[in-house]
Amino acid sequence: MLRVGITGGIGSGKTALTDWLTTQGIVIVDADLAARIVVEPGQPALAEIAETFGEEFLLPDGQLNRAALRQRVFADESQRKALEAITHPRIRDELARQMSEATSPYVVLSSPLLLESGQSEMVDVSVVVDAPETVQVERTMARDQNDRQLVEQIMAVQLDRKARIARSDIVIDNSTSLDALHQRAAVLHETLLARAAAH
Repeated sequence: MLRVGITGGIGSGKTALTDWLTTQGIVIVDADLAARIVVEPGQPALAEIAETFGEEFLLPDGQLNRAALRQRVFADESQRKALEAITHPRIRDELARQMSEATSPYVVLSSPLLLESGQSEMVDVSVVVDAPETVQVERTMARDQNDRQLVEQIMAVQLDRKARIARSDIVIDNSTSLDALHQRAAVLHETLLARAAAH
């Protein structure tokens, strides 16, 4: 099966694109959801996070305190790398499992860190949803109620726009309206269906 990676910086509109593809019957394997699955209570990764970072990163109900951990790791690169060493291999295994079960004409791996994490090796085609950085910041602040500083810290650990575009096979411009994105999504879908048929 043709495996398509879709990525984009925070606030670029990656989810808007994958939501549209879902309406066309395409299976979307979401790396963010896989990242949540591997740190659920009872999972080895959660125990290792508590051991490495401290029990204070667990909520009273045993769930991971994501907000506290996010602030810790985005402020300190060595801490972020320690967290990634715990979670990335397990996320990768979970993604591979979900992709292998997909039954649509092609399967999409949606991942904000597709290019940074090595997950791009799991796909045949890489698609980047692109928007200017100013647009990314404004959209993310409005969506997540995060302050500018946190959004910029998150963007700083993601690949910059030029590098992301250079490393992708297809670039989808999402600097304007949702309607315009949906029109581009329809063209992308036809392109991928043709590639899937030839794959």
